[in-house]
Amino acid sequence: MAGQQGIESAADTIKRIFADSASPLGAEIADAGSRYRALHDATFPKPERTRRIAVANQKGGVGKTTTTVNIAAALAQHGAQVLVIDMDPQGNASTALGVPHASGAPSVYDVLEGRMTIAEVMRPCPDFDGLKVVPASIDLSGAELEVADMPNRTDLLRRALDAYLDEHDADYVLIDCPPSLGLLVINAMCAVTEMLIPIQAEYYALEGLGQLIHTIGLVQEHYNPSLIVSTMLVTMFDRRTLLSREVFEEVRNHYPNIVLGTTIPRTVKISEAPSFNQSVVSYDAHGMGAISYGEAALEIARRSPMVLKAIESRRGEH
Repeated sequence: MAGQQGIESAADTIKRIFADSASPLGAEIADAGSRYRALHDATFPKPERTRRIAVANQKGGVGKTTTTVNIAAALAQHGAQVLVIDMDPQGNASTALGVPHASGAPSVYDVLEGRMTIAEVMRPCPDFDGLKVVPASIDLSGAELEVADMPNRTDLLRRALDAYLDEHDADYVLIDCPPSLGLLVINAMCAVTEMLIPIQAEYYALEGLGQLIHTIGLVQEHYNPSLIVSTMLVTMFDRRTLLSREVFEEVRNHYPNIVLGTTIPRTVKISEAPSFNQSVVSYDAHGMGAISYGEAALEIARRSPMVLKAIESRRGEH
């Protein structure tokens, strides 16, 4: 009887069966298996200091919340301490990370209005030990009007986050922004040092990006001079279409130093996961969506020294 070492893994079996096959499905399954193993074996370096990242794009439906929760989940899965702040009144990031966020429950709304601290309202994500969530509820939709007349209205989140990080360790803070360019987004931009912009692989991808870059420029000029756009991620990518490839190349030509080499495919599992109160990283760990977000998170982690240096350099200029 053959020893244990003679039994090949399921991934190796698939690779052997499909290695010389013209079947695209077989090739994709074999590819997923080898990419999953490489990711599983990879070391995710931790940043020297906390990276504070706002995920924003005022264009809806580009995978902004999906990107926030899955990058956060992948980083936490590989040992990082991660805090997600949900700044979208829809609370979709809170849902996807399995954190209750009913109206009236403690949330980021209470933090912005000074009633509670981040430590008091944050909740653990049930799927990952190192992942904490500051939930958002529909109550947040009234916050923009309520804080509009405050003298420090753009600094509310930054002050709360500074106070939290004085007392607690975090490798990454990711803030999920609403699909708008209002006061909630300005608060997020003032609280962080980096912007991560997801871009959908479609014809109008770059439309509206100019407006977002302009807004970031205004925030840099008036409120937060050390803010940089550190990362762009192409989402809903279909490698079979010429359009997806052209969009990726165009974005990479415009922003060569910040576009990740990883792209996120359009998959059913990515769309399905939030309805089970999960990230795709926990819902379908071996699927292409989870693998791609894991690879994007690894790229982000590996770029930490370069990004932190760019932030310091920008600080030094102001």
